[in-house]
Amino acid sequence: MSAVVSSIRNPLVTGNKSYHDITEDLCAPTEKAPGLQWVIGFILAITLFSFGAFCIIWTIWMGIGSWNLNRTINWGWDITNFVWWIGIGHAGTLISAILLLFRQKWRTGVNRAAEAMTIFAVMCAGLFPLIHMGRLWLAFFIFPYPNTRGPLWVNFNSPLLWDVFAISTYFTVSLLFWYTGLVPDFATVRDRASGVRKKIYNTLSFGWTGSAKHWQRWEYLSLVLAGIATPLVLSVHTIVSFDFATSVIPGWHTTIFPPYFVAGAIFSGFAMVLTLMLVARKVLNLKDYITVEHIESMNKIILLTGSIVGVAYLTELFVAWYSVYPYEQFAFFNRALGPYYWSYWGMMICNVITPQLFWSKKMRTSVFWTFFLSIIINVGMWFERFVIIATTLARDYIPSSWSYYVPTWVEIGIFIGTIGLFFVLFLIFTRVAPVVAIAEIKSILKSSGDQYVGKDAKHHSHPQPASAYDDSNGFLQYWDGNDSSHDSITILKSVSGEATSVVAEPTVLKASLKDDLKKVEGIGPKIEGLLNAAGINTFVDLANASVESIQGILNAAGSRYSTHNPGTWGRQAQMAADGKWDELKAWQDILDGGKE
Repeated sequence: MSAVVSSIRNPLVTGNKSYHDITEDLCAPTEKAPGLQWVIGFILAITLFSFGAFCIIWTIWMGIGSWNLNRTINWGWDITNFVWWIGIGHAGTLISAILLLFRQKWRTGVNRAAEAMTIFAVMCAGLFPLIHMGRLWLAFFIFPYPNTRGPLWVNFNSPLLWDVFAISTYFTVSLLFWYTGLVPDFATVRDRASGVRKKIYNTLSFGWTGSAKHWQRWEYLSLVLAGIATPLVLSVHTIVSFDFATSVIPGWHTTIFPPYFVAGAIFSGFAMVLTLMLVARKVLNLKDYITVEHIESMNKIILLTGSIVGVAYLTELFVAWYSVYPYEQFAFFNRALGPYYWSYWGMMICNVITPQLFWSKKMRTSVFWTFFLSIIINVGMWFERFVIIATTLARDYIPSSWSYYVPTWVEIGIFIGTIGLFFVLFLIFTRVAPVVAIAEIKSILKSSGDQYVGKDAKHHSHPQPASAYDDSNGFLQYWDGNDSSHDSITILKSVSGEATSVVAEPTVLKASLKDDLKKVEGIGPKIEGLLNAAGINTFVDLANASVESIQGILNAAGSRYSTHNPGTWGRQAQMAADGKWDELKAWQDILDGGKE
């Protein structure tokens, strides 16, 4: 059953869109030549990536000595950037999995880009541990497998090895989740394409036809992946935090790190999603699909997770004071008032103070301030990782070994290169696939489009008496008559197949709603369009049509459609018209693509 949506809820799709409009708008960036803004951004991203690639080659050729690491500070910008990128990649799984399980409709406008961002961020993060090994060509040593090196095995007790398993699993599940969502949209692009491009998208869509069986399996797979991915949201950054928490170094050896790291990862990830989506919203003209309602919902999560991070900072200070452990107290004193004070106070201002501005609705719904603060938050989260790593290692137990770390141009260049790589991949993604999920936006149009909800709504969730309004678009049209055989309560079928009771006068209410013929297995969006064009708009129309006439419609549309067998469509439609949904579902489980 479809959920009841309040008429005063703000819409998630604006611009009075039809299903056709959604397809046209979201497929356009993949079909048209890139604009000037995209070209400039891509050239800049390629330039940054090229410089980063040069710095990586320099590091491999010259050795890790080209970095400014030393015996005191053996983790510097490399691990700082690794943890930062992993954190940024956290929001994609949260939006994809957890919000899907909770049926949050506002995820549909941002989930596709967030999932892509996750994959690209994890790819950038994975570069740093590999380069940090020094001998990149021996990276296979980190995997446990039978070997000829005697008793040389990886240390299964090390959280660094746990990182390998956690991040590789996270990447794999995120990739599957992302690609599963893309399959229906690849099919949509395929049906609009021609030539080689059509063949490429046909391969990418795995032969998707839009049948009821395909949609059913797609839903099942999405839920299964969501169930698998949900624990990863908590586990991945928890394991990353163990890189520090399992040590005995003051400032690291604390049990608050796992929840603190997870909240911080979601915090920074949502900020980066906003940064990217606000740019895409402008460049790709997606204002009707990434609305102020989406922006405000994400800002609320940033406010929540930012507050959690702020509490974690204060808890660390309290525990250090309460412990009366001088080394722990000095670690935090050194962060706040030592040589790296600027990074600590930058972290506190960016991560604790600035998110509190989102208590104001005016700030939460401002595109400019959201974009500006999302960048500030990501800068602050980078400071946090730098504070945890550099300031803690710079001054240890022996003052004679104290040091001050400043990155070399090579370290800075590699970080800049990963930013370039990230944006190169994201910009290519915007040209290859719809940035916003077409199928999922269509699924919420009737419940979250501005013509159905909000102050400018033209239609209503429940049918009204004929005299209440007249809809020229044919959503709900009623005719008056004098048929005494009808009671004052008329039962009408909605698009979802749900029975709705409508109190009527003796006047007969007849709905000419277009039923969702795709509920009949074997009928996809294209065939539904052919049937609608032939005057078959409802389940009753389809049930009354002969198999020969439907086959004639398919034959007239060409060889692509003539191969379909409509033999069971009439009986399926009759079951739908009679409201026998359980029987219809049971029969469709037996059918194969609508065929007996």
